[in-house]
Amino acid sequence: MKVILLQDVKKLGKKGDVIEASDGYVRNFLFPRKLAQEATEANMHILNNKKENERKQKLAELEAAQKLAGELKGKEITIKTKTGESGKLFGAITSKDISELIKSEYKVEIDKKKIVMDAIKLAGNYEIEVKLYPEVSTKMKVIIVPQQ
Repeated sequence: MKVILLQDVKKLGKKGDVIEASDGYVRNFLFPRKLAQEATEANMHILNNKKENERKQKLAELEAAQKLAGELKGKEITIKTKTGESGKLFGAITSKDISELIKSEYKVEIDKKKIVMDAIKLAGNYEIEVKLYPEVSTKMKVIIVPQQ
């Protein structure tokens, strides 16, 4: 019997897969636990519409991420902070600080987890990577200037 899986089932398939299973297994295990529904023409049509909508949504998110990457590419963030005599910072500049500066300067909300960098502890120029979407990232410059 052909069925559409409503949830992931171990050793059988993932949610949304159309599989062939024995009648007994379907009637006695999958249907009572609401893990599958029969693959009728109407159900297949609904499934195809859902998959098409998901594909369109992912495509729109990807395009938005690429546009944002283009806007942020090569931009610079300048940070004035207190330093010691050797240029060592009092504290460190973290991805959270960078995220807040990007939000204030460029009006773009970026999660601190999407900024790839080590904590900055010395004054100077640094390059950071901002991952906006899987396989979409951009590089930005961070300039740490000692405050007088």
